[in-house]
Amino acid sequence: MATSNLAAVDFGQGVSNAWSAVATFVPKFVAFLVILAIGWFIAKALSKIVDKVLEKVGFDRVVERGGIKQMLAKSKYDASDIIAKLVYYAVLLIALQFAFGVWGPNPVSGLLAGIVAWLPKAAVAIIIVVVAGAIARAVKDLVGGALSGLSYGKTLGTIAAVFIWALGIIAALNQIGVATTVTTPVLVTVLATIGGVVIVGMGGGLVKPMQQRWERWLGRAEEQIPAAKAHAEAYQRGREDVSRATTPSAEEATREMRQPTGSRGLDRGATMRQPESFR
Repeated sequence: MATSNLAAVDFGQGVSNAWSAVATFVPKFVAFLVILAIGWFIAKALSKIVDKVLEKVGFDRVVERGGIKQMLAKSKYDASDIIAKLVYYAVLLIALQFAFGVWGPNPVSGLLAGIVAWLPKAAVAIIIVVVAGAIARAVKDLVGGALSGLSYGKTLGTIAAVFIWALGIIAALNQIGVATTVTTPVLVTVLATIGGVVIVGMGGGLVKPMQQRWERWLGRAEEQIPAAKAHAEAYQRGREDVSRATTPSAEEATREMRQPTGSRGLDRGATMRQPESFR
């Protein structure tokens, strides 16, 4: 009899514990779903707003000037779409972090917190790359246009653009915390290799060939400097001629303003009625 009463008590206690667990789980699960739904709606709205704003301010044109257009040629997204997608997933990650926080401390919440803390660095790195690309393209066009009269003008422009791209990429990797473990050893290796080649070459017989090459390069540069100067002067004269052709002189404008309107009309009429022999 006592055993049956004990079994009944244990069964009732188990049912009570189960109901208590369900009653504790269901509100947390509902809160989890609600937070996810709200985060999803906010992410969709923000991504659309960011996409429209970037398209209106001409972000895609800036990216295309930076030379990133070739990288996205085979992609179905343009630069503004990619940024909008990044914003969408970033907001979703933040919503997931809040949603999993309902269950208390857990490994998933810790992982999401680390990713969310890294997102601002990634955004800054993307901005650095875009700005560096735009500057590199502008410098390439400027140097190439200024030195277009020289045979190596385009080469110098390309070298300057590559240098700026390298600085931008290194700064972006440093921003996201990769440069210290990847780029620094690579840069040290490249610089050490170049330095070793120069030292060994200069000590092993490259002095005379390099001297001859420098003399040849400097001679070629001296020959092409007058041509480049003449090209720049011709370009400036062409711009001045176009400006004078499209803009009336001050004397003509003053004479036109002083002439009465009626007389101008009479002059035009008289001109139109001139005989063929006077035209």
